[in-house]
Amino acid sequence: MLGKIFRFHGHNSVRTAYRHGRPIRGGVGSLHVYSDPKHPGLKVAVVVSKKVSKSAVVRNRIRRRVFAVVQMLRPQLTSQAELVFTVYDAKVASMPTDALKDEITMLLTRGKLL
Repeated sequence: MLGKIFRFHGHNSVRTAYRHGRPIRGGVGSLHVYSDPKHPGLKVAVVVSKKVSKSAVVRNRIRRRVFAVVQMLRPQLTSQAELVFTVYDAKVASMPTDALKDEITMLLTRGKLL
């Protein structure tokens, strides 16, 4: 799991990334990237709507899997960015880890973070 210092805190904390960040659309979700030199450090959030799955167990599994992949890729990431992953597809809960890692790597590469 990604450490607490790398995660957003509070419901309104992702608002800046949504408003001023640039969206990058992928196959199973999207990524909003906001780089701010005033706030050094990496912040990551994963948003999974109830439209994806009504079950909180499935939504939390998706969230944990995305955080785990970001944790694996963290040493390669740019250090000054706010990342908000929005998942649109429930198949993220059951897709192989390699496929999920490839999808997230593609989003981060298109966002010029890797």
